[in-house]
Amino acid sequence: MPTNPTRDRINPELIDTTPKRRPSWIRVRAPSGETYEELHHLMRVKSLHTVCEEAGCPNMGECWGSGTATFLMLGDVCTRTCGFCDVKHGRPEVMDWAEPERVAQAVMKMNLKHAVITSVNRDERRDGGAPIFAMVIRRIRQLLPGCSVEVLIPDFKGSVEALRIVMAARPEILNHNVETVPRLFKQVQPQDRYEWSQAILTNARRLDADVLTKSGIMVGLGESFEEVQETMRDLRSWGVDILTIGQYLQPSRKHLPIRRYYEPEEFEALKDFGLELGFKWVESAPLVRSSYHAGEQVRALSNVHRALYKDQ
Repeated sequence: MPTNPTRDRINPELIDTTPKRRPSWIRVRAPSGETYEELHHLMRVKSLHTVCEEAGCPNMGECWGSGTATFLMLGDVCTRTCGFCDVKHGRPEVMDWAEPERVAQAVMKMNLKHAVITSVNRDERRDGGAPIFAMVIRRIRQLLPGCSVEVLIPDFKGSVEALRIVMAARPEILNHNVETVPRLFKQVQPQDRYEWSQAILTNARRLDADVLTKSGIMVGLGESFEEVQETMRDLRSWGVDILTIGQYLQPSRKHLPIRRYYEPEEFEALKDFGLELGFKWVESAPLVRSSYHAGEQVRALSNVHRALYKDQ
């Protein structure tokens, strides 16, 4: 049965119930407007999930209004219990092989410019649900040529075979978030391994060098500034092209606490550092999330996108 994702798994020493006042630069606007209402209705009609809604993304209104949405596939119940995530966890339902068609139809109906496809973890499956990613990429291409596709995939426990299934469909962007620094991995995401993230990102580059690779880091969980920089060095050495860095915001008091809020100047410094390391694109600001400005990244950087749609 699905449960709250962190109730029994977080180290009690990490729980901090002291209220923390949000600084002035953290301003989350409630999504609203005609476009938002239309898309929200469409999601319900087609029985679809978006990580925008499930994770309470602060940029949902802006992204939906600009023609970008992030779909959550493989159901809405995760097999892992990450301490930052508000998605339900437990035993997932059987795989829904009609889900890619529904998502692709919604992408076409919304006339999206850029679709981001992510998923819960499905550790009960050897392939981690990789075929679903490939199916939805190909179907979107059939129904809405010109819409770029980014996949934000789980680590598949480092499986090259599962990754190859996704890469064969040639998304414009292959994204996998490390989320935090190596020292905090077991506290923040206890079933994940840093080596699995490394395997996914380095092998994606080897399988298809034309597909952009991307990763993201949350800050404010107790890492040092220097540890963030070291993780950025790792990601660049793995061949990652695009990096996102944003402030962790605690979904509830049952989730990992915010250890500190980074200053806007620190985000700027991390952006400058990332560009110096050689990342092609760095988004670094308090409310940055993985899909933020994703469509712009594709249009500016993707060889796959230009090759597929050069005649349009």
